[in-house]
Amino acid sequence: MDEAYLRIAVLMGTKDGAAFIDEQLQSLLAQSHPLVDLWISDDGSIDGTTAIIETWKSRWPKGRMTLMEGPRQGFAANFRSMILDRRIDADCYAFCDQDDIWESDKLESAIGWMRAHDAKTPLMFCSRTATMTETGTVVSHSPLFARPPSFRNALVQSIAGGNTILLNAAARDMLARASTRTGFVSHDWWAYLIVTAAGGIVRYDPRPLVRYRQHAANLVGANVSWRARVSRLGRLFKGEFAGWTDLNLDGLAVNRDLLTEDAAACLDLFTSGRQGGLFRRLAALRKSGVYRQTFSGTLGLYLAFILGRI
Repeated sequence: MDEAYLRIAVLMGTKDGAAFIDEQLQSLLAQSHPLVDLWISDDGSIDGTTAIIETWKSRWPKGRMTLMEGPRQGFAANFRSMILDRRIDADCYAFCDQDDIWESDKLESAIGWMRAHDAKTPLMFCSRTATMTETGTVVSHSPLFARPPSFRNALVQSIAGGNTILLNAAARDMLARASTRTGFVSHDWWAYLIVTAAGGIVRYDPRPLVRYRQHAANLVGANVSWRARVSRLGRLFKGEFAGWTDLNLDGLAVNRDLLTEDAAACLDLFTSGRQGGLFRRLAALRKSGVYRQTFSGTLGLYLAFILGRI
């Protein structure tokens, strides 16, 4: 199918985003791709966010704009509700935050990559991000990942910001099937896990196609400064990462029928590596082949295993 006629469903989660949502919507309007439906799930805004959305509905020229009421159980549950909503029907599906700015070729770049692959294969596109201040000044970029995206990476690292992700219909269907059985820590990490576990293909574009707004209200901060990286390393050694991993592994366990044989074998080795004596755990971890994107990250992973923090 010609990319000009692919219908893109943008799934936006909002809550008290009145300060910046207009700028985000302007960047969606400026997308070079012409056919974009907006599905906006508001999770209980009290600041005028929904009023701004209502003013946009009558002047959205790219498709339909639908405002829905979210479950009010946090951002993960809000995105899960949209993943499961079968009224949302399109050729491709993008996740969207309320306060970022998309580069005008974001969707077109993702679709261009997808057109080179079989539509029956689950496909996920993601990219690097630029980090900007509340006032819109770009100050840094997210880490540039060089190692290939894979299930062995997804088990221990989320490389894709949800605001950069585009899924084809096969990937969204797989993600919805998995998400009917379980909740998840974060929709972006869960998508990376499920698509790779099911034998899909993930493309990480090194270009920053989204400007991510960093401010005090962010639920998940950008991992761009040394302070942020040290903070995340601290959470790793405190065992917080282990709790997230527990939830991911529980979710994968109830979706084992969706996994390829290779992913299932890797999962079993990684799971066994979290139990037993030190040498047994390290041997299982090494054999599983899991890795983080940087040498220091992988070194930290092994150290966390030694200390029983993952």
